[in-house]
Amino acid sequence: MKACILCGGAGTRLRPLTFERPKPSIPILNKPSVGHLVEHLSKNGFNEIIITLGYMGEVIEKYLGDGSLFGVDIKYVYEKEKLGTAGSVKNAEKYLDDGPFLVVGGDHVLNLNLRELYDFHNVSGALVTISVLSIDDPREFGIVDLDNNHVIHRFKEKPGRGEIFSNLASTGIYALSPEVLDYIPRAKYDFAKDLFPRLLAENRKISGWLARGQWTDVGNPRAYREAQRWMLENMPGTYIHGRMVNEGAKLNGPLDIGNNVTFGRHSVVVGPVYIGDDTTIGDNVLIGPYTSIGDRCHIGNDCRILSSYIYNGVKIGAGCSVSGAIMDNDITLGKGCILENGVVIGPRAMIGNDVTVHSDVRIWPEVVINAGTSVSKDVINDNFATDINGS
Repeated sequence: MKACILCGGAGTRLRPLTFERPKPSIPILNKPSVGHLVEHLSKNGFNEIIITLGYMGEVIEKYLGDGSLFGVDIKYVYEKEKLGTAGSVKNAEKYLDDGPFLVVGGDHVLNLNLRELYDFHNVSGALVTISVLSIDDPREFGIVDLDNNHVIHRFKEKPGRGEIFSNLASTGIYALSPEVLDYIPRAKYDFAKDLFPRLLAENRKISGWLARGQWTDVGNPRAYREAQRWMLENMPGTYIHGRMVNEGAKLNGPLDIGNNVTFGRHSVVVGPVYIGDDTTIGDNVLIGPYTSIGDRCHIGNDCRILSSYIYNGVKIGAGCSVSGAIMDNDITLGKGCILENGVVIGPRAMIGNDVTVHSDVRIWPEVVINAGTSVSKDVINDNFATDINGS
């Protein structure tokens, strides 16, 4: 069975996390998100995977290789220009024109039964089957009008108030018959904006598959935090992968602890928590549930780390409170700092002592924040792009 993963977007809404990696390489539990996706596809029986690449695609190809480590065969197709979602699939037509296949976004995190979607499509008689999920607020998605025979009669992309005729939102996961490639031009073309309206206008059958389970993308920091939280929540137990030094800390699972991790005196860790290799936790530290800490990190004494996602090489000074924040690689955080919920800090930023960063503030890579500062708005580095809208 074949699946096509779309990895062309620049991830502007996730900046500053996507200046040095493409969006599908954003880490979840210290592993690129696309790695989790390929593993899930493999477990569902999809052993031939085609990946369409754009922005920093070489990073994804280097990580996944030929797919053999994941039990699949991977082929790559690069885009010279932005082609849209459907145009990207058309660009990979030579690998997809011999049978039904799945289309999945490279930023998707999910546990849906994709084999069931594939089998449903094969008996539906439809050109396209859209995976749909009931969502409380579907305004950021395409919504469908689905009848009791699973046939879609209407599709509305990102409906406004007064246009929400259904809360069944498209997940952006599709099962396609190869004939649908004949409807896609070799140009910029989107599934939601272009292809689906055309098929409906021509009375071609589009089916809807009612998904059950968990699904999100990592398109913005809020959704990314949700994806991290869900993956942590589904950790099955406690694993210690190598040498661990515990000088009197209390560890409550589930936990995933790498090699050469040290816990100081009187510290408390309450899972689910992921901690990478060669990381040191100081004395009297509280690490709360839904926290991920990468490799080579140092957490100083008397810190409080709660529901936060910390990448590699991060140094956090004594007495800091970090709550619901995202910290990229090699950040230095001084003593006595407070990071409020939704803060996102780019790589190699240096934060002085006694700094407070307000909720939802973004700090660009390599920025220096002076001691004692209260940061209430985004801090930009003019050496990097500034746009946070788009893909």
